[in-house]
Amino acid sequence: MHMNHSAIAPAAEETDFDTFLKSDIRVGTIVAADPFPEARKPSAKLRIDFGEAIGVKKSCAQITANYALEDLVGRQVAAVVNFPPRQIGPARSEVLTLGFADDAGEVVLAMPERPVPNGSRLF
Repeated sequence: MHMNHSAIAPAAEETDFDTFLKSDIRVGTIVAADPFPEARKPSAKLRIDFGEAIGVKKSCAQITANYALEDLVGRQVAAVVNFPPRQIGPARSEVLTLGFADDAGEVVLAMPERPVPNGSRLF
């Protein structure tokens, strides 16, 4: 998560379906979740398996307020997989893990409501 979060963000400008499809949003299973003490804000370093087409990717995410690291392994999450990688301190974040702000502005992860194949694309 790289942006300031607000539970009540203003509406975005109108766009179209082709623009939406430029963001490749896939589901993957978290296979590792490690502390990221070097981050400016409390964060975790995730490794997420997106299946054969995408593979295992790294993500740095500010999710430690609502999730214990040991509880994350095995959970499926949604992420944008076609943004350029970002260097966050000593770590490289290859995908943007997606979530919503709760009442306190902390991240609640976007997850499918039942298991789906890793690499399945949001549409």
